[in-house]
Amino acid sequence: MKNFDCHIPTKIFFGENQIQVLGDEIKKYGSRVLLVYGGGSIKRTGVYDTVTKILKESGIEFWELGGVEPNPRITTVEKGIKIARENNIDFILPVGGGSTIDCSKVIAAGYFYEGEPWDLVIGKAQVEKVLPIGAVLTLSATGSEMDSGAVISNMETNQKLGVGHPDMAPKFSILDPTYTFTVPAKQTAAGTADIMSHTFEAYFSGVKGAFLQDRLAEGLLKACIKYGPIALEKPDDYEARANLMWASSLAINGLLEFGKGTNRWSVHPIQHELSAYYDITHGVGLAILTPNWMEHVLDDENLYKFVEYGVNVWGIDESKEKHEIAREAINKTREFLKCLGIPGTLREIGIKEEDLEKMAKSAVENNGGSVGTYKPLSYEDVLSIYKASM
Repeated sequence: MKNFDCHIPTKIFFGENQIQVLGDEIKKYGSRVLLVYGGGSIKRTGVYDTVTKILKESGIEFWELGGVEPNPRITTVEKGIKIARENNIDFILPVGGGSTIDCSKVIAAGYFYEGEPWDLVIGKAQVEKVLPIGAVLTLSATGSEMDSGAVISNMETNQKLGVGHPDMAPKFSILDPTYTFTVPAKQTAAGTADIMSHTFEAYFSGVKGAFLQDRLAEGLLKACIKYGPIALEKPDDYEARANLMWASSLAINGLLEFGKGTNRWSVHPIQHELSAYYDITHGVGLAILTPNWMEHVLDDENLYKFVEYGVNVWGIDESKEKHEIAREAINKTREFLKCLGIPGTLREIGIKEEDLEKMAKSAVENNGGSVGTYKPLSYEDVLSIYKASM
């Protein structure tokens, strides 16, 4: 295990009715709030009414930015910054899923930057100061409620890129599993795939001495495999929703990667190109690509990891031949993601073969010449994975 520094600053309030702490927590940081949300589902479910009532009763002034897209756009970030500056906002409160939280993080960072906020995303300028953020989570997927990163899309340039800063981590997040009862089946399935993908990105690394981290990762994967189908069948099953919600946070808050060093991710960057060009659901793209990435990178050197995965997560008989275990583990992964109702090919979600080459080129260019560190992917590798996924 490698040396590491551990700091996970977000305070979590987990469980039913934890929303009651919202007013007191916000007032530790500010009193003029920008309330950020997506397409309006929080109004249909009553979460909006609950949140705004608490803000009013707490004497907290608030302004609103609605309509955040599933793949949040830099144009929406710009709108949020404008509202925040015009009203001297001192706290950002996203209520929703990862897209809403990501958008809020970049609003909070862009508030103090005089140039175009896209500069911060592409690295032309560095994040130096961030407005404090809190979060009320309504979708288990991205883990943005407990990490310091954000992913933003620019539809004019066909780019979907990440940006991060320690101060972009929410000061607190409220995780009430009942708020996810009304999440549609397609989003529940895509969210489960996203959680699993975050876990895979940390699990498949070249570090062999991180025994504890790998067992934690396997536990998260088994939780998704157990509770994803239950949540689809019984949307108001509290234990299923609770386990998925907590898995979402733990999969990407750094816990699984501590002791493994810097591990540039593999599947997420090549999926980002699909969303950048086609604006598709993130988790759906990940689910389609992941088994094909596994097949592409599997070799004699990393065979042991796929065997470990197959035996510990899927319960495959360890007495079988190792290559057979690895192939069975990959097949079980593919079958599970399909059983969630997620399409199995890129063609099914409208991706056109004529765009694969330029998406592969962009993926490599946007990641410094190769994608990932588990087994670095060249342009030819990324293109091959895309084609196998068609």
